[in-house]
Amino acid sequence: MLMNNKPSLELLFSQLGLASSQAAIELFIRTHQLPAHINLHDAPFWTKSQREFLIRYLVEDADEWVMWVDELNQQLHMNASKAHMA
Repeated sequence: MLMNNKPSLELLFSQLGLASSQAAIELFIRTHQLPAHINLHDAPFWTKSQREFLIRYLVEDADEWVMWVDELNQQLHMNASKAHMA
């Protein structure tokens, strides 16, 4: 299914049905920051299918995708991490 394309943050966004240009990704991350207590897949802005997609790759621990899901998780919790350090 996804094996023809090398996983990347851009491809992850595309698979989630989101705009996947660098500018669109940066905007999404900047405007969808999560508090530390909210898991990535529990974020209120995901659709049911997006949530299931993220959970599937987290549960399966699919090597080719898990690092990009982790990266997205870190990016969306960036402000929470900064607040925790302050």
